[in-house]
Amino acid sequence: MIQIDFNKGDGLVPCVVQDVENGQVLMLGYMNEESLQETLRSGLATYWSRSRKELWKKGETSGHYQHVKEILVDCDEDTILLKVVQDGAACHTGHRTCFYRTLEGEEVK
Repeated sequence: MIQIDFNKGDGLVPCVVQDVENGQVLMLGYMNEESLQETLRSGLATYWSRSRKELWKKGETSGHYQHVKEILVDCDEDTILLKVVQDGAACHTGHRTCFYRTLEGEEVK
């Protein structure tokens, strides 16, 4: 039986989101028990907003929903991987993925 370890990080675990069709990493979010249960219930990716301190269903305001097709858990049971069908952009900037910038020869601050 899988038991997600929500106790390591203030009740939150990282959640990597991947396009089920092409494997592209779309974003990283955080989940707590409640958001994971809502994701399982609705089939739509639901996260915990660390800045707003509330649940948020991806796409509620933008229409860019994430339809969950598979949920995987890492070997330490403290990270979740969602494989999704993404409606529109995953990033709040309008990009398909949050990982659209390349770090090349720049000073890391």
